Amino acid sequence: MEIIKDTVVSLQYEMFDAAGELLDKTQADEPMVYLHGGYDGIFPIVEEALQGKNTGDVIEVTMEPDDAFGEYDAELVRMEPLDVFPAEVEVGMMFEADDPDSGDVMLFTVTEIADGKVVVDGNHPLAGKRIRFKATVAEVRKASPEELEHGHVHGEHGHHH
Repeated sequence: MEIIKDTVVSLQYEMFDAAGELLDKTQADEPMVYLHGGYDGIFPIVEEALQGKNTGDVIEVTMEPDDAFGEYDAELVRMEPLDVFPAEVEVGMMFEADDPDSGDVMLFTVTEIADGKVVVDGNHPLAGKRIRFKATVAEVRKASPEELEHGHVHGEHGHHH
């Protein structure tokens, strides 16, 4: 079956940085599964490359930061007093916080703790990086009416209600 709007696509993928270092990949028994056709389940530039492909086809897309995880924003790095964090705070922990400007919930990663201060970074770890995305189409099927209504995949490797 061909990848067209309103199909469910299963992918095996690898992501590399500009130096060719492997950043992420799917496990053989856990493919990435998304609803194709503008449902925001995958990067738009990758979805465009997959349009019209079939099971077994391979795509390779190089994404600039704006196509992937965005540009690095120094304003998303903040220093906060240590006493507003739990006692067990440590580098690498992640916390949610409301963005005072938009009201959206943001995810911050603790990057440093020193002198009674905690540095947190709201950038995605891959922000500002060029990414090479290589994927093999593992399976394509027609989406169910329920999946289309909800805008995401259900069942194995998908969303469960």
